[in-house]
Amino acid sequence: MRSLSFFRIALLLIVGLCVSPALQAQDDLLSLLGEEKPKKERVKYAFKSSRVINSHSMEFINPGTMDFRILHRFGSLDQGYKNFFGLDQASMRMSFDFGLLHNLMVGVGRSTYKKEVDAFVKYAPICQSTGPGSSPVTVALVSGITMDGLPWADPTRQNYFTSRLAYYNQLIIGRKFSEALSLQVMPTVVHKNLVQLATDKNDIVGLGFGGRLKLSKRMALTWDYTYVLDGLPDGYYNPLSFGLDIETGGHVFQLHVSNAVGMNERAFITETTGQWGQGQVRFGFNLSRMFQLKKPKLD
Repeated sequence: MRSLSFFRIALLLIVGLCVSPALQAQDDLLSLLGEEKPKKERVKYAFKSSRVINSHSMEFINPGTMDFRILHRFGSLDQGYKNFFGLDQASMRMSFDFGLLHNLMVGVGRSTYKKEVDAFVKYAPICQSTGPGSSPVTVALVSGITMDGLPWADPTRQNYFTSRLAYYNQLIIGRKFSEALSLQVMPTVVHKNLVQLATDKNDIVGLGFGGRLKLSKRMALTWDYTYVLDGLPDGYYNPLSFGLDIETGGHVFQLHVSNAVGMNERAFITETTGQWGQGQVRFGFNLSRMFQLKKPKLD
């Protein structure tokens, strides 16, 4: 009996000696995990597209990705049945945007309106993020150029290529407040080398606003508006658009209504002739399709 009791005591001591280091090692691992420092992470998907509707958004496409976009807008609804409520007319813009870095992208497009070609570069020196050294907002800069492709109004006079050109510079300050709501503000300056009348200004200053309200997992309400502060000629109005984004896999399909015809900054900020109060709005859609050109790197 004594030998049996001694055997039990010895067995308990051996088990204790074996288990104790294991428990200590586990505590050491847990303590290491507890000391892991939080990382700085970018806030993503404030918008599902690099555009709100007409305006640039605070969002960027991923590096190595090409965004092929088709923007389609019909005629004015106030024309009634004689023009099938605008569906008998159409203007469009086709573009290719490329993601170079997480905060840098470029793009080029061509519109049927004035047969314009346009290009832009967008860069964000500050991105909204969480963690150490984080920023509550994204700050992005956009610079673009447009070229009018219409024949000269008076080919008999001396015309200059530079007269076809216009430029715009824009600052975007935006924040994703929650999974459902994102808002941004967009001070913008458009410069035209050639204006229609001597009394018209070459520089047009506007203050834009844009937003996104998530309705469901794959649908969101979007809007953008630009209030022109200075330089807008008589007969032109501030552009206002509302859209419904529908995400379908690799596509983002957007239905929208707008009082603007043009679909680049020079066109919709300085040459919007429709008035919402008069029913001079246009139905349209935007289609975005992503193509992966380069294998993405892990963040």
